[in-house]
Amino acid sequence: MKFIVQPSTLNGTVSIPGSKSHTIRALVIGLLAEGKSYIRKPLESSDTISCLKMVEAFGARVDRKANEWEISGTGGNVQIPEDVIDTGNSGTTLYIGIGIASLIKGITVFTGDHQIRARPVAGLLDALNKLGAKTRSTRNNGKPPVIIEGPIVGGTTSIDAITSQYLTSLLIATPLANADTEIIVPVLNEAPYVTMTLQWLSRTGIRYDADDSYRKFYIYGNQRYHPFDEHIAADFSSATFFAVAAAITRSELTLTGLDFTDSQGDKEVIFILEKMGAKVDIEGRTVRIRGGKLKGGTFDLNAIPDALPALSVAACFADGETRLVNVPQARVKETDRIAVMCQELKKMGATIDELPDGLVVRRSTLRGTEVDGHGDHRVVMSLAVAGLAAEGTTVVNTAEAVSVTFPSFAQLLQSCGALLSIRENAG
Repeated sequence: MKFIVQPSTLNGTVSIPGSKSHTIRALVIGLLAEGKSYIRKPLESSDTISCLKMVEAFGARVDRKANEWEISGTGGNVQIPEDVIDTGNSGTTLYIGIGIASLIKGITVFTGDHQIRARPVAGLLDALNKLGAKTRSTRNNGKPPVIIEGPIVGGTTSIDAITSQYLTSLLIATPLANADTEIIVPVLNEAPYVTMTLQWLSRTGIRYDADDSYRKFYIYGNQRYHPFDEHIAADFSSATFFAVAAAITRSELTLTGLDFTDSQGDKEVIFILEKMGAKVDIEGRTVRIRGGKLKGGTFDLNAIPDALPALSVAACFADGETRLVNVPQARVKETDRIAVMCQELKKMGATIDELPDGLVVRRSTLRGTEVDGHGDHRVVMSLAVAGLAAEGTTVVNTAEAVSVTFPSFAQLLQSCGALLSIRENAG
């Protein structure tokens, strides 16, 4: 599928869909909890459906209703899956699922699509082995497919959390180990996602101790998750694309459903755009973004790696130089997003260079051309947003990837005036 994008002026109100990160945590904690849990207004996308299928494979029953999922949990008695678990394109599902599988006295096998099979997992496997699991990569390359045999028993382990999802996996699984667990974290990226996980643990009755820097955790063993009834907050990662679109087209958009008291790190994007010169008004859960004259700056994206593709687009329209730094983990997402955004924006005329841990972007005149989304949902959406302010027509390949987190992306853009059409691939 391709997006065909023309220069556009936007106006209107966008209701931002639910958070992928919250929805996946809710599903896996619902699996582990006793009794019935309720997820209100979940995100329904290919990533969250991959997670839903995984929790069903582990023994949960999920009743999907309109804007509500009811989960009958296992009370921690997770069953051995009958088949290989295919996590699709969902890295969060893969990493958290590996932790859950380590609780089982039996063997679980995980795989995923070609992007998942290229993602590193060795650090998480090593951490679980120190707690008593037996794990290995089937190709001995530290990447999926992987085989997990439990159960973990607790103890002391360490993890270089190059992605916060490694640490989240341990934090969710270890309360159900028989003994207490100490987790040492020499390296941590994406700290706000750890805060999100800890908040889910707290609200479902799990006891833990954590130092202020998130470098050491003590998780009490032999615990039980309580059932819950929770509304899923709107997704700031998804809101990023509309906020950037308003900023670079000098348009005004109103984004609704965004809770700035929520733990999502990507709420920082709104304030970064404000620092760059966009006009921002926040009232309750509504944000109004008005584009204007943008200026560059240096922005540390370690906590918000998913924002790098969209902010690299915003930087093309900012006076001077913009440095997006301290985000090396962007290279091990669905794609190497640092390299891919540099490559594709250069096709459009951007003056952009790679750093080992980010990008340097100078003000550029972007021109429409055919670009490759590389099957990465955030790359596809960022390039489509770039096309809204580029000269001429922009064609974005592999646009079907948006279904991973934001199936309604194109329709919502069209609803606020974007000149965007969809072309299905021949055959």
